[in-house]
Amino acid sequence: METIWSQNYDPLNNAILSTVFAALPIVILLGFIALLKIKIHYAALFGLLAALFVAIVIYQMPVQAAAATAVYGAGYGLFPIGWIVLNLIFLYQLTVNKGLFSLIRQHLASIAPDPRIQVILIAFAFGAFFEGAAGFGTPVAITAAILMQLGFRPLAAAGLSLIANTAPVAFGALGTPVIALAAVTGLDLLDLSAMIGRQLPFFSLIVPFWVVWAMCGFKNMLGVWPAALVAGVFFAVPQFLVSNYHGPWLVDIIASICSMIAIIILLKFWQPKILWKLPDYDISSVEVEANVPRKAMLRAWMPWMLLTFFVFVWGIPAVKSSLNSISAPEFKVAYLHNEIQRTAPIVPQPTADAPTKPEEAIFKLNWLSATGSGILLAAIIAGFAIGYSFKQMLQVYTETLWRVRFSLITIAAMLALGYVTKYSGTDATLGLALAKTGYLYPFFGTMLGWLGVALTGSDTASNVLFGSLQTITAKQTGVDPILMAAANSSGGVMGKMVDAQSIVVASTATNWYGHEGEILRYVFFHSIALASLVGILVYLQAYVIPFSHMLIK
Repeated sequence: METIWSQNYDPLNNAILSTVFAALPIVILLGFIALLKIKIHYAALFGLLAALFVAIVIYQMPVQAAAATAVYGAGYGLFPIGWIVLNLIFLYQLTVNKGLFSLIRQHLASIAPDPRIQVILIAFAFGAFFEGAAGFGTPVAITAAILMQLGFRPLAAAGLSLIANTAPVAFGALGTPVIALAAVTGLDLLDLSAMIGRQLPFFSLIVPFWVVWAMCGFKNMLGVWPAALVAGVFFAVPQFLVSNYHGPWLVDIIASICSMIAIIILLKFWQPKILWKLPDYDISSVEVEANVPRKAMLRAWMPWMLLTFFVFVWGIPAVKSSLNSISAPEFKVAYLHNEIQRTAPIVPQPTADAPTKPEEAIFKLNWLSATGSGILLAAIIAGFAIGYSFKQMLQVYTETLWRVRFSLITIAAMLALGYVTKYSGTDATLGLALAKTGYLYPFFGTMLGWLGVALTGSDTASNVLFGSLQTITAKQTGVDPILMAAANSSGGVMGKMVDAQSIVVASTATNWYGHEGEILRYVFFHSIALASLVGILVYLQAYVIPFSHMLIK
């Protein structure tokens, strides 16, 4: 085996200059998207080239390792993430071609005729269910597509789905981010779950109000405050109880179901006094057509009920293990696996008894247990049930693959960029810069979690990336390590709406590819503002009574 390459977080022996170069790929990526308005797949490729340049030239990463990292990241982008997007859009297209999505639009419009309540019910509550069951872009893709069919413009459908998909993210995919955080920090899983559950419920209360405010302004938001309050309370309370007294696994599932049921019950007794209408869309046309036979409505909802069932089943750990035992080949990435080593302070100082473990790089082709495979199976069964032949479905699938081709390229390039920053150590350089903030560390440590998700597109990846650093720095600054590890995850959820992967998923679901810069500009303020509020809460929890009494004792 070749000599292990150790990461150096200050390769230029100047912390400021090293940080500037570490940030260069991100500046190029975001600048190209938001300012120069270059198509996102080109921007992602340019960002990837910049990341490779910084890794090889500035950080002295071996060329073969850098190339292997990019291929590894691209592979992960295509599978499992691209696999989810492709099959979800396939299912969506099957229903659209048969006219079933228009029936769903009519049904939802009859239950909640006001678009403000539709956003709360669909983007927040319904999206949280899919976040809890699957994660990885699934909720944004589904809710954005549904909002489009309800008459929302592509920008609003994409942006509002991204903003709503925040508070549930830390407990997404049956608690995967929290489980990963416990693994890398060595902290107790239930303590971490409880602490995150003492942070995010505040924002579960806020987000239903916030997303409506982002949609139509503060005054119009006040017109549906009962619905926003009910949705928030009936999500936040179960979120707190389940995370504190059970664990991270079923938090989003239980909280989202409670929230959806509460909203539907409320709407039987209350409706907004003034019906707010979407610009350039006549909601009355939906109301006239809303009297659809029950059989036709069940047929329209059946593909989505199948999707919900399969996504939930595929998320159960026992099912995943069983499917993996059938077929889940693993491939150790050449020139990368166990050939790169993180160094202090990102990892603890090595000792004779506890040497630093090299970074693994294993690509798992768990094609049976992958969420995308469950979605594909649901789509095939639904396709036959609603009248497609196998040949017709194959044709739709081919058309779908062509439709999302640029999205898949972008996701692959973005994940390649994220992996290069991770294995080269440039991400750690940025993290260390934020960590050197002294007494203000609880605030900026939370923003570090935001940065991690904005870079990687995953709260799980951010927790793996910065979880150990957070606990080490917390001990050095006299702050509770459990608090700061949890803050990494809670702050990270607000970065979910600005990461390129999520934006591409949203643009694909709304058939608005090429407008990612507009989506980014739409959500960027909301992301920063909400992350800052999380940072303020964590700061209060660290130092100010009675918030500090919320810490795990």
